[in-house]
Amino acid sequence: MTIDRSQDLENRPPEVGSVRNVPCCGPGSRAGDAVARLLVQQSASTRTTAGPVGAPHAVIDLPGGTFRMGTDAPTFPQDREGPVRSVHVEGFSIDAYAVTNARFAAFVDGTSYVTEAERFGWSFVFYRFLPPELSHARPVPGVPWWRAVLGATWCAPEGPGSDLAGRADHPVVHVSWRDARAFATWAGGRLAREAEWEYAARGGLEGRRFPWGDELERGGRHRCNVWQGTFPERDTGEDGFVGTAPVDAFEPNGFGLYNVVGNVWEWCEDRFDGARPEGPGPRVQRGGSYLCHASYCDRYRVSARTPSDEDSSTGHLGFRLAYDRSDGSGSDAATAR
Repeated sequence: MTIDRSQDLENRPPEVGSVRNVPCCGPGSRAGDAVARLLVQQSASTRTTAGPVGAPHAVIDLPGGTFRMGTDAPTFPQDREGPVRSVHVEGFSIDAYAVTNARFAAFVDGTSYVTEAERFGWSFVFYRFLPPELSHARPVPGVPWWRAVLGATWCAPEGPGSDLAGRADHPVVHVSWRDARAFATWAGGRLAREAEWEYAARGGLEGRRFPWGDELERGGRHRCNVWQGTFPERDTGEDGFVGTAPVDAFEPNGFGLYNVVGNVWEWCEDRFDGARPEGPGPRVQRGGSYLCHASYCDRYRVSARTPSDEDSSTGHLGFRLAYDRSDGSGSDAATAR
């Protein structure tokens, strides 16, 4: 989602027409004693690292290698998923889970960080999640299911009166690319480069739509958190969730990563236009979200990508961390050949 934040100096949502180039299904307050409210236990699948308040998270060590990146399927030509090409990535590590509300709360409590949504005074919320008193919030042109809601932040995901009760282990949302990078610096990690993200998301399977194969439901079992029903009117929640799901919901992929498709979009380090890595321009999001549906946003695939400005934040956008390998096997390079 690409938005114009220039008029937010007075903490008001954007005027109609100021939201530009909104792709796909995408278009303050302080945490206080957030950690005490949000302690969560997560199981590790590879190695467990103690977080700042003792809440563990799993980190996957990947040796790197060469894989086939992208797709030649003409689903969304403007997204530039193709052509399929061989890409080599050096060894790196990546979180098994997206960053949770609990981990982000620890960051806020430890640094007094204020997110861009909090500073701007608003963020985008899916209209079906709004209480009646906020249903008047202005629709976004072209994607009217998104509403610019005053007071919507990472710790008040549906705006004033909402909170994170029962969602400590859900992915943090309403975080911009810059917010994600700030967290990464604090946590000793970084955002994944786009090639690293797809390499990890594929889990060792090449040429497949999903981390487990080509069928969305295998054996009648739901494998990810996406929209069921009629978009955007009704999500039947047949996969067990309406909105975000816990970061360890469903089975991991072949490398041990959870929810790399569906649930929430994930920020990557790269600019969307890989031919122009420097200068202004939107950043890449990967993985799709709980709002993806074949009738509209068929982007819950391992090759899918979409652009968004660095200061954008929504209720379906989060991130996970990557890390340079401590054994020296990692590098800054991901090369296509």
